[in-house]
Amino acid sequence: QVQLVESGGGLVQAGGSLRLSCTASGLPFRTYFMGWFRQVSGKEREFVAALTTTGSLTDYAESVKGRFTISRDNAESTVFLQLNSLKPEDTAVYYCASTRNWTGRLNALNYAYWGQGTQVTVSS
Repeated sequence: QVQLVESGGGLVQAGGSLRLSCTASGLPFRTYFMGWFRQVSGKEREFVAALTTTGSLTDYAESVKGRFTISRDNAESTVFLQLNSLKPEDTAVYYCASTRNWTGRLNALNYAYWGQGTQVTVSS
């Protein structure tokens, strides 16, 4: 059974930082591209970042470029998202997901497995 488990969310003031983690089990982690999405209630799930199997190539949404960093540790089957210079508009539930479709990495429909999400709340 495939499981992706996120952790690290919380409440932080604007300008602060958080580090999200997502640990996978039940799948050959190092063969999957990994991504992070976020969702605000009533809105569509939004692409945040993705990286290739080795982490050599990354991609970010324009809204988070220069502030967020995605990375992975294949030995630990874990993907991370470092969130710096947080803004109130970053408030959302953050999800990690896995895909074998790099070309389609921006579209949530192309991701096969999802975590349960972790809440990030940024106060002004």
